[in-house]
Amino acid sequence: MDSKYSADTVAAARSLQIFTFIYTSMATFWIYDYVCSIHEEVTLIIYKINFLSSQCTVSREYFCFIPAATGSNFCTLLTRYVPFLLFVAHLYLNFVPDETSNTCQIVNNICSTFSLISIVCSECFFILRTYALWNNSKVVLVAMLSTFAAVIVGSIVALFSATAAAPFETSPIPGITGCYQSIGSVGLFVPFLLLFGLELMLISLTLTCAIRNWRTIDNRLYVVVLKHNVLYYACGLFFSTVNVLTSLLLDYAYSGMFQDFQVIIHAILATRMHLHLWHADRNRDCNALDSISLSQLAPASHIESA
Repeated sequence: MDSKYSADTVAAARSLQIFTFIYTSMATFWIYDYVCSIHEEVTLIIYKINFLSSQCTVSREYFCFIPAATGSNFCTLLTRYVPFLLFVAHLYLNFVPDETSNTCQIVNNICSTFSLISIVCSECFFILRTYALWNNSKVVLVAMLSTFAAVIVGSIVALFSATAAAPFETSPIPGITGCYQSIGSVGLFVPFLLLFGLELMLISLTLTCAIRNWRTIDNRLYVVVLKHNVLYYACGLFFSTVNVLTSLLLDYAYSGMFQDFQVIIHAILATRMHLHLWHADRNRDCNALDSISLSQLAPASHIESA
């Protein structure tokens, strides 16, 4: 870097370069994951078409485990393809030169919207699965949905308030593209703190269910869902902690470098686990599906007591 620039300007430029590198790496990893799983996804789509065109029916409550219902399809599509839009918008922001502060704010708000949609869809998968693990308990469902709604509203308010209050800046150094928030972006830790609280509640519900039923579990799908939930929530807790700390402790573009990384990890886990669960149940024939519902994922003792 030229010595005529201040240390702050050089540090900000370096943070933009690292941020761009991280985002390009994430986009490459996402495309690689998509290419590796495209065959499975095509097979899954063909399965859904054949399933829906057949005469067999499935309980509407089972849609989050056997990907056959419209709601699950829509959620899967959003979780899988919204990150592509997020990457396009962010890479435009990172590589197109001569952005203005207003342009940066508009594109950043678009990226934030895509991130929220993706994370909400990813969480929906596992909220429904936690509901299933609790044998369709309405009390648990209401508690989860109420907390989830509060997290969504709080995240929207905190996210867009922070971006509106913090002006975007670009680097005066030639060849350095992208923009960052120099001040006021500390409030961006709030959505991840709220997400941490949600994940903590959900993993507590999952572990409580596992501890209560570990001797009576004899359902293969139940075990798969349980393992998926614990892994997903553990990753969510870890990355939420990282993002809270980076938002509070780091400056320039460093403060937000792992925020969308968490969104992408959530989306990959949700879609991969969706495919894995489908493979776990793929050997079931159409007639067996007629009688399957979420209650079958609960331990036998719970079903008998009901």
